[in-house]
Formats: sequence, C-alpha cells, structure tokens
Amino acid sequence: MATATHDLAELKRRMQGAIHVLKQELGGLRTGRASPSLLEPVHVEAYGTHMPINQLATISVPEPRLLTVQVWDKSLVSAVERAIINANLGLNPATEGQLLRLRIPELNEERRKELVKVAHRYAETARVAVRHVRRDGLDILKKLEKDHKISKDDHDRDADQVQKTTDQAIAEIDHALAVKEKEILTV
Repeated sequence: MATATHDLAELKRRMQGAIHVLKQELGGLRTGRASPSLLEPVHVEAYGTHMPINQLATISVPEPRLLTVQVWDKSLVSAVERAIINANLGLNPATEGQLLRLRIPELNEERRKELVKVAHRYAETARVAVRHVRRDGLDILKKLEKDHKISKDDHDRDADQVQKTTDQAIAEIDHALAVKEKEILTV
C-alpha cells in the first residue's frame, strides 16, 4: 500500500506540471491588454549567453495597453530591442535612452477567435498530458495487484483516488481556459 500512496503524490506532481505549462502558455497569449508575461518567451543575447529579458530589465505596465522595459545596462539596449522584435510578438519597441515603450495593438474580432482556438488547443494538450499520467498510475496499480503487493480493495480505492485527482486537474485546466477565454473576448 505504501508504494501506491507514494505514487499518488508523484502523479499529482506530474499533473500539476501539465497545468503549470498550460498556465504559462495561456499567459503568453496576447489579449490586447499589456502584461509583463507577454515578454516571458523573450531571451536576449547578453554577456555571451541567452538570458531571459526579466534578468536584464524591469518590465512594467504604466497603462492598460503599454509595456515599458527599463534596461539596466545601457550597452544591452539594442540587444533587448532586437530580441523583442525577433520574438515575433507583433510588438515594435520605441526606444528612449534605456527605456523601451511597447504599445499593445488593438485586437480585431477575427484575431480574438483565433486566440480562443489556440487557447483551446493548449488546454486539450494539457488534458491529454493529465490523462497520460492517470493511465501510468492505473497501470502501476494493476501491476501491484497482479504481483500481489496490494489487495483488490486497495487497488479499487487507489484507482478511485487517481481518478479523483485526474478530475480535479481537468477541472483546474477547464477553469484556466474559461478565464483566458473571457479575458480574450472581453478586452
């Protein structure tokens, strides 16, 4: 029985990993509202390596449709500017010294619908990942029962726990999707 409970904690951790990835992907979807998370995928060639932009600058949201990037090292301003343009986020920096201003363009109805479809694809990928974790957990339980390491009752109880954990993870995915969908459609 001890191995099965240990497995449940591991399954929960793996399911939470899928949810975490989904939330990061949804955070990167541009909704027409400024958010520092828009720049998370941007990596800058700096000091001989690729660094996340938030390790080289302060990102803030002074207005709902404006991001500012305050680059700390003056010599990296053009590298940060280039990295933002090359990230294909549809953002064009206006540079004033070490401060980059990024206007967030208005979203049209067609683009909003497209973003909702992308969000649904991300959510489905996360659901599939969670279901794979569930399958792995149930396979382990079957093997433990077959090898007589747990009883049929333990197997049934633990399988029920795995299903409840899966249902909770799917509900969390659906909630994250609903929040993002509402955000996209009501900007």
